[in-house]
Amino acid sequence: MTDTQAAPDHRRLLLRDLEQPRDLFANIGPNWYASVMGTGIVGGAAATLPIQFPGLRGWGTLIWGLATVWLVVLTAAWAVHWIRHTEQAKGHATNPTMAQFWGAPAMGLMTIGLGFAQFGPSLIGATTALAASWVLWSLGTALGLFTTAWIPYMMITRHEIGQDHAFGGWLMPVVPPMVSAANGSLLIGHMPPGAGRETMLLACYAMFGVSLFATLAILPQIWNRLVVHGEGAASAVPTMWIVLGPLGQSVTAANLLANQARGTLGEPYASGAEVFGLFYGFATWGFAMIWIGLAAAVTIRTVRRKMPFALTWWSFTFPVGTCVTGTSALAARTHVPALAWWAMGLYALLVAAWLVVAVRTAHRSVVRGDILAPA
Repeated sequence: MTDTQAAPDHRRLLLRDLEQPRDLFANIGPNWYASVMGTGIVGGAAATLPIQFPGLRGWGTLIWGLATVWLVVLTAAWAVHWIRHTEQAKGHATNPTMAQFWGAPAMGLMTIGLGFAQFGPSLIGATTALAASWVLWSLGTALGLFTTAWIPYMMITRHEIGQDHAFGGWLMPVVPPMVSAANGSLLIGHMPPGAGRETMLLACYAMFGVSLFATLAILPQIWNRLVVHGEGAASAVPTMWIVLGPLGQSVTAANLLANQARGTLGEPYASGAEVFGLFYGFATWGFAMIWIGLAAAVTIRTVRRKMPFALTWWSFTFPVGTCVTGTSALAARTHVPALAWWAMGLYALLVAAWLVVAVRTAHRSVVRGDILAPA
């Protein structure tokens, strides 16, 4: 074919592409809900900080509102994805990597639900806000318990797992029950005394255990993979930060549930819950802080060698947010000033990470469009 013949063909292909715009819904999977989690916790964590200053609550409300709108938009887009690309949507469950992120929708729902309990009463009234919080918490809890069992089942029976395949994303399906335990504690505070409140508290402790023991089973595999096989592909390095999710959230849950145990459980259980929150909290918090240093060092090393942007960068947000809420919970229990300032420092890190990742995601989605382009 001559150059003169090729040129019209090229122009025809270009015109065809212009007439048939890319399907923006082709590649929307459950991993996109990490952006809801990562944005929502920037608002939610602001409400827990031990040092409050003018404008902080307004900032938290604004970011939570942004995350709420994004949840609605994203859910509508994901619904279109399921309608137009049903087989691809089903295939996410059989993909050993993408399947792990089925835990993200559950946590996204509950993150927004928490905000309704924190910020909603002053905006839409206490009754409506708490009703919305209960609905989102219930939906997220049901979905999270399902993924906690379903994804490991898929890994056992269908996925082909290699010795070097373990990564931080393996924690995504099993963290939601811990989020349920932490966020459920705020709902317990609005329940009347009695059997219902006690049942809710104990159910939250049970979900705390579900997530904790699943994390203890997975974390050594992640450690082994990193030490024996290295950090792997540069785009997967941010998933190291996911390890902070169950750690920070468990510290938060242990202490918030202990707050609710007083007045719900009799002695010595109420005091025991407070003791557990303190000592479990500090032991786990210490490891989490070491992991932040380790993950940061590996991330900086990878950035120097070139770390391409990917949706995995949202791993820099929600997990750090759980460390903010966990540190704030410990500061509230001990009244140690250093912890209060440490929580503020972690929150500054969270906001900086969120700004970078949100701007990069918007640029790649809106300006370049390559994240949303069909595969």
